Amino acid sequence: MIFPVIELVDRFAIAKLKLAKTNGANQEEFDFYDRQLNDSGYDLGMVEQELAQLHGIHSEIWNLEAELKSGRESELSLEELGRRAIMIRNLNNQRIQLKNSIAEQLGCSVREIKKDHLSE
Repeated sequence: MIFPVIELVDRFAIAKLKLAKTNGANQEEFDFYDRQLNDSGYDLGMVEQELAQLHGIHSEIWNLEAELKSGRESELSLEELGRRAIMIRNLNNQRIQLKNSIAEQLGCSVREIKKDHLSE
């Protein structure tokens, strides 16, 4: 395997989301991560619910960042920008905890560690 499971599941969730949002423009990327997951030897059935939650988190982040990525942030108030930043931070904290939970359930020792971070 090229990636530790925490990165593999994260990149797979992002690729899956992009596949849906871009009408398959990243098919090669999705296939790469899908193949890596399938060849990993992990029992992904054990973490099926967590994988769906990870995909959901990435979807929420995508939606919160959409106007920022399109250059339309000037249309948002500073209050709204701050609200989104806090929501994205909180979602990323959930994402880290979920990735580490998946790794633990699958017996992978690699964890994402943040020092002086809300995900601790």
